[in-house]
Amino acid sequence: QVQLVESGGGLVQAGGSLRLSCAASGRTFSVNTMGWFRQAPGKEREFVAAQSRGGGYTYYAPSVKGRFTISRDNAKNTVYLQMNSLKPEDTAVYYCAADPRLRVGLLTQEYDYWGQGTQVTVSS
Repeated sequence: QVQLVESGGGLVQAGGSLRLSCAASGRTFSVNTMGWFRQAPGKEREFVAAQSRGGGYTYYAPSVKGRFTISRDNAKNTVYLQMNSLKPEDTAVYYCAADPRLRVGLLTQEYDYWGQGTQVTVSS
């Protein structure tokens, strides 16, 4: 099993920045892909960004590309999401996800492990 704990959420004004962190513990040696998803009230959980273990494969949702950056520190078993130029529509609960498969997935069903989520609220 792998446990994921997110941190770094909060309230920020539009145009501001936040950095989310997700620390993995447990059978971390089995994890390849790590990613971020988000879920706004009344909406389905959606893909934000994901990266392979070595960083060679990185994907972003079109809505965040150019504003968000995913990165990993494998020595610390931690994945980060740097969010810049935040917009009110970025408001959501952000979830960290991890999976042992080599292919970087863009769908929720492609991830075996999930964190509890951290709230990000962007005010206009």
